Amino acid sequence: MSVSTLAPPPFLSRERTIAGAGFNRWLVPPAALAIHLCIGMAYGFSVFWLPLSRAVGITAPVACPADMGFIAGLFATACDWQISQLGWMYTLFFVLLGSSAAVWGGWLETAGPRKAGLVSAFCWCGGLVISAAGVYLHQIWMLWLGSGVIGGIGLGLGYISPVSTLIKWFPDRRGMATGMAIMGFGGGAMIGAPLANMLMQHFAGPTSVGVWQTFLAMAAIYFVFMVVGALGYRVPREGWKPAGWTPPAASANAMVTHRHVHLNVAWKTPQFWLLWAVLCLNVSAGIGVIGMASPMLQEVFGGRLIGLDLTFSQLDAAQKAQIAAIAAGFTGLLSLCNIGGRFGWASFSDRLGRKMTYAVFFVLGFALYALVPTTAHMGSVVLFVLSFCIILSMYGGGFATIPAYLADIFGTHMVGAIHGRLLTAWATAGVLGPVLVNYLREYQIASGIPREAAYDQTMYILAGLLVLGFVANLLVKPVAEHLYMTDDELKKAGKLAAQSKEEKVHADFEDFEEEAKDGTAGAGRASTPVARGATPVALAVVAWLAVGVPLAWGVWITLQKAVILFR
Repeated sequence: MSVSTLAPPPFLSRERTIAGAGFNRWLVPPAALAIHLCIGMAYGFSVFWLPLSRAVGITAPVACPADMGFIAGLFATACDWQISQLGWMYTLFFVLLGSSAAVWGGWLETAGPRKAGLVSAFCWCGGLVISAAGVYLHQIWMLWLGSGVIGGIGLGLGYISPVSTLIKWFPDRRGMATGMAIMGFGGGAMIGAPLANMLMQHFAGPTSVGVWQTFLAMAAIYFVFMVVGALGYRVPREGWKPAGWTPPAASANAMVTHRHVHLNVAWKTPQFWLLWAVLCLNVSAGIGVIGMASPMLQEVFGGRLIGLDLTFSQLDAAQKAQIAAIAAGFTGLLSLCNIGGRFGWASFSDRLGRKMTYAVFFVLGFALYALVPTTAHMGSVVLFVLSFCIILSMYGGGFATIPAYLADIFGTHMVGAIHGRLLTAWATAGVLGPVLVNYLREYQIASGIPREAAYDQTMYILAGLLVLGFVANLLVKPVAEHLYMTDDELKKAGKLAAQSKEEKVHADFEDFEEEAKDGTAGAGRASTPVARGATPVALAVVAWLAVGVPLAWGVWITLQKAVILFR
């Protein structure tokens, strides 16, 4: 190959992210965390609801006319929004997350994680900027469009951008690798929510509740972290494996394949839809509880949380404020369990196996959901809290384990795209779970059932969902032999173990640069690979500190709130 034909691939191309020899794979998880910790703020967006509900009145909400129609309400500037209107952003987040991941998952596999991560940064942070304009102009449709739709697309691309890459870098620890990244999505609210509160207090004044300024500040902070994370992504060359690691024999575990299924085939298999049901049912049960955790604790235990033998309805305003603070600690503790479960259960699945791990989720989850009403009637706050802590750890663990489960069943080459399609289960659960819990609660209270008993039937129904999930997981079998891609199909997909043409050009260009440094350009390039220096350990330490310090700060703030629960 002549020097004149050697040119590096475009900066944003997948080929440009192929790691050279000596690259430290432990630099990839902090890059993924940098993005997930930012987009994970979607979980904490409720911190803006109350301030936004009085954006016009500042000190108290200004009610809109009773006869104002829906369309007029979208453009009204003289009255405040209701929290129920703002809550639609939460639904849009997760519907668009699942939808965008499904639509653009295949594109991500060819475009590479760097390009997907940068698009995610522009969508998520750009959505915050549009939302800031919406708050400033008091146009709720701009919030729905900005953070809800455009930001939701950023969520989907950012969420799946590291999955395939991490699984390929850690074939020996698939569950742990995806658990590290997806842990960040659960931890984003722990950092973002207290940060947003601090910023709103700083920017608030006589004429502003400080939300639009906070949106702009967070957009700037998140953009820096997400861009750095996206630029930090690297993918291994085909055939790479960790030093000293030998892939297990193909017959060692029938549930772990060493071959690959194409996206267009995978989503039509029974295994895909069984795993879709597994994720949907596990998430429906968990997300329904997350949305009602705070009111559930308050209504179930009432005055007993502060040592009074009174129901929730019998408490005065000051007493309700006291138990609301305790419930906030409960919510924070559940967030920690959600995060810990994402890393802990996913790592545990590397030893136990993915199918068995999900079986534990469903069996143990069923027992705990069924036990919750009993612990409530016993008046045991500790057992009640402990049950939900384990439930939420398994909810988070389900998210982190499913990418590795997909890689086990369908292979690694298109797992990012397959995972994207599967996330439509999350979008479905994001509607099913909260609606099921909220409407059942309202129906039972309207029927005259006391508030402290209004959740009993709900818990039993959620336990029933987990039984269905257990059956779906039980039915998951290895993919039929004829559905795997042949070597010819792998060649056409550009996934053959030998490097693709673009990868060869990139490799030749890197080798030429190395040889040019020592004056050996063009001499014996084909016979001996060029050794490159290993990534400095200090760089990996800095990368982990950049994401670890904010995460530790969020954990510390959350623990301080959770301590109130046990006083």
